[in-house]
Amino acid sequence: MNRLFGTAKAKGPAPNLTDSIAALDGRGDSVEKKIQKLDVELKRYSDQMKKMRDGPSKNMVKQKALRVLKQKRAYENQLEGIRNQSFNMEQTNYTTQMLKDTKVSVDAMSTGLKEMKREYKKVSIDKIQDLQDDLQDMMEDANEIQEIMGQQYGMPDVDDAELEAELDALGDTMFDDDMSYLDEASEVPTTIPGSSGREEPAASQLDEFGLPALS
Repeated sequence: MNRLFGTAKAKGPAPNLTDSIAALDGRGDSVEKKIQKLDVELKRYSDQMKKMRDGPSKNMVKQKALRVLKQKRAYENQLEGIRNQSFNMEQTNYTTQMLKDTKVSVDAMSTGLKEMKREYKKVSIDKIQDLQDDLQDMMEDANEIQEIMGQQYGMPDVDDAELEAELDALGDTMFDDDMSYLDEASEVPTTIPGSSGREEPAASQLDEFGLPALS
């Protein structure tokens, strides 16, 4: 039976948008190169006609230029259609990829939400509040212990007003002691012992070596 009807050919992978866009771009590049060659040919014919006089020869060159120009217009129309088709396929491919990415994001968010709910069930708000209350009570107890441990023992019970009066009295009598030593210090002689007590010559009466200048 296989010899009569043959075997079914294995199907290749289905074409995708990326491959189709690449194929179209390749065709577009090929058509664009043909247009560039026609531009060069048109330029050559145009230069020839500028140098020729009117007559049969110039008309022949003109007909060749018109034929090339028609080919160029046809290729330009093909190129425009190829580029438009490629653009549309690129937009379709972009939209498809965006939808795939959106689905991946939604699936990830859904999975995250399920995990969040599962973990949230393990947490008790009441336990957390009780823990906070216990911590607050412990801090208050610790502060109270610090205050108790910082109390002073054996100190006489003195009235604050009495202490302030004593402090004021100290301020009045602290500088009433004998300060005669300051008066004695002011009577210390300013001349050097053994000197004649004469005044030193003025700076203007000294020479450059610091000796009295001769008059």
